[in-house]
Amino acid sequence: QVQLVESGGGLVQAGGSLRLSCAASGRTFSSYAMGWFRQALGKEREFVARISWSGGSTYYSDSVKGRFTISRDNTRNTLYLQMNSLKPEDTAVYYCAALERFYSGTRRNEYDYWGQGTQVTVSS
Repeated sequence: QVQLVESGGGLVQAGGSLRLSCAASGRTFSSYAMGWFRQALGKEREFVARISWSGGSTYYSDSVKGRFTISRDNTRNTLYLQMNSLKPEDTAVYYCAALERFYSGTRRNEYDYWGQGTQVTVSS
Protein backbone atom coordinates (compact mmCIF):
# COMPACT_ATOMS: atom_id res chain seq x y z
CA GLN A 1 0.00 0.00 0.00
CA VAL A 2 0.97 3.66 -0.18
CA GLN A 3 0.95 6.42 2.42
CA LEU A 4 0.13 9.97 1.34
CA VAL A 5 0.94 13.26 3.06
CA GLU A 6 -0.25 16.60 1.68
CA SER A 7 1.41 19.95 2.31
CA GLY A 8 1.44 23.48 0.95
CA GLY A 9 -1.95 24.71 2.03
CA GLY A 10 -2.49 28.09 3.64
CA LEU A 11 -4.21 31.46 3.50
CA VAL A 12 -4.03 33.44 0.26
CA GLN A 13 -5.85 36.42 -1.20
CA ALA A 14 -8.15 36.05 -4.17
CA GLY A 15 -6.15 36.04 -7.38
CA GLY A 16 -3.15 34.52 -5.69
CA SER A 17 -1.45 31.16 -6.13
CA LEU A 18 -0.55 28.12 -4.08
CA ARG A 19 1.24 24.88 -4.87
CA LEU A 20 0.13 21.77 -3.06
CA SER A 21 2.34 18.71 -2.74
CA CYS A 22 1.51 15.13 -1.90
CA ALA A 23 4.43 12.98 -0.80
CA ALA A 24 3.99 9.25 -1.26
CA SER A 25 5.77 6.45 0.53
CA GLY A 26 5.44 2.71 0.50
CA ARG A 27 4.93 0.92 -2.78
CA THR A 28 6.22 2.23 -6.11
CA PHE A 29 4.63 5.60 -6.74
CA SER A 30 4.52 5.11 -10.49
CA SER A 31 2.18 2.13 -9.96
CA TYR A 32 -0.60 4.54 -9.00
CA ALA A 33 -2.89 6.87 -10.82
CA MET A 34 -3.46 9.93 -8.63
CA GLY A 35 -6.15 12.48 -7.98
CA TRP A 36 -6.90 15.64 -6.06
CA PHE A 37 -10.22 16.17 -4.33
CA ARG A 38 -11.50 18.93 -2.08
CA GLN A 39 -14.14 19.31 0.58
CA ALA A 40 -15.59 22.63 1.63
CA LEU A 41 -17.24 23.06 5.00
CA GLY A 42 -20.67 21.48 4.96
CA LYS A 43 -20.27 20.06 1.46
CA GLU A 44 -19.42 16.72 -0.04
CA ARG A 45 -15.91 15.89 -1.20
CA GLU A 46 -15.58 16.72 -4.88
CA PHE A 47 -13.20 15.84 -7.68
CA VAL A 48 -10.63 18.45 -8.71
CA ALA A 49 -8.09 16.79 -11.03
CA ARG A 50 -6.55 13.45 -11.89
CA ILE A 51 -3.36 12.25 -13.54
CA SER A 52 -2.29 8.93 -14.99
CA TRP A 53 0.61 6.86 -13.74
CA SER A 54 3.08 8.41 -16.18
CA GLY A 55 1.69 11.93 -16.10
CA GLY A 56 0.74 11.72 -19.73
CA SER A 57 -2.98 12.02 -19.17
CA THR A 58 -4.70 14.65 -17.04
CA TYR A 59 -8.28 15.72 -16.48
CA TYR A 60 -9.86 18.60 -14.56
CA SER A 61 -13.21 19.57 -13.19
CA ASP A 62 -14.85 22.44 -15.02
CA SER A 63 -14.55 24.64 -11.95
CA VAL A 64 -10.73 24.58 -11.99
CA LYS A 65 -9.91 24.01 -15.65
CA GLY A 66 -7.51 26.64 -16.93
CA ARG A 67 -6.50 27.71 -13.41
CA PHE A 68 -5.13 24.54 -11.78
CA THR A 69 -2.43 22.18 -13.06
CA ILE A 70 -1.86 18.66 -11.78
CA SER A 71 1.56 17.10 -12.24
CA ARG A 72 3.76 14.41 -10.77
CA ASP A 73 7.43 13.60 -10.35
CA ASN A 74 7.84 9.85 -10.12
CA THR A 75 11.52 10.22 -9.29
CA ARG A 76 10.57 12.22 -6.18
CA ASN A 77 7.41 10.20 -5.38
CA THR A 78 5.45 13.43 -5.31
CA LEU A 79 2.18 14.71 -6.73
CA TYR A 80 1.55 18.43 -7.22
CA LEU A 81 -1.35 20.79 -7.70
CA GLN A 82 -0.47 24.26 -8.92
CA MET A 83 -3.37 26.57 -8.19
CA ASN A 84 -3.49 29.99 -9.85
CA SER A 85 -6.12 32.74 -9.95
CA LEU A 86 -7.60 31.43 -6.74
CA LYS A 87 -11.15 32.36 -5.80
CA PRO A 88 -12.92 32.36 -2.43
CA GLU A 89 -15.00 29.41 -3.63
CA ASP A 90 -11.77 27.36 -3.85
CA THR A 91 -11.60 27.40 -0.05
CA ALA A 92 -11.62 23.79 1.14
CA VAL A 93 -9.56 20.97 2.57
CA TYR A 94 -7.63 19.44 -0.33
CA TYR A 95 -6.91 15.71 -0.41
CA CYS A 96 -4.70 13.62 -2.64
CA ALA A 97 -5.75 10.08 -3.45
CA ALA A 98 -4.21 7.04 -5.12
CA LEU A 99 -5.53 4.16 -7.16
CA GLU A 100 -3.35 1.18 -8.04
CA ARG A 101 -4.05 1.36 -11.75
CA PHE A 102 -2.56 3.21 -14.70
CA TYR A 103 -5.58 5.46 -15.06
CA SER A 104 -8.24 6.72 -12.68
CA GLY A 105 -11.53 8.53 -12.86
CA THR A 106 -13.41 11.25 -11.06
CA ARG A 107 -15.38 9.32 -8.47
CA ARG A 108 -13.97 9.29 -4.97
CA ASN A 109 -14.99 5.69 -4.33
CA GLU A 110 -12.59 4.58 -7.08
CA TYR A 111 -9.57 5.56 -5.01
CA ASP A 112 -8.00 3.22 -2.50
CA TYR A 113 -5.72 5.50 -0.48
CA TRP A 114 -6.12 9.02 0.87
CA GLY A 115 -4.01 11.62 2.60
CA GLN A 116 -5.09 13.56 5.68
CA GLY A 117 -5.75 16.77 3.76
CA THR A 118 -4.39 20.30 3.76
CA GLN A 119 -6.47 23.45 4.30
CA VAL A 120 -6.63 26.10 1.59
CA THR A 121 -8.35 29.37 2.47
CA VAL A 122 -8.86 32.11 -0.12
CA SER A 123 -9.87 35.50 1.22
CA SER A 124 -11.81 38.03 -0.83
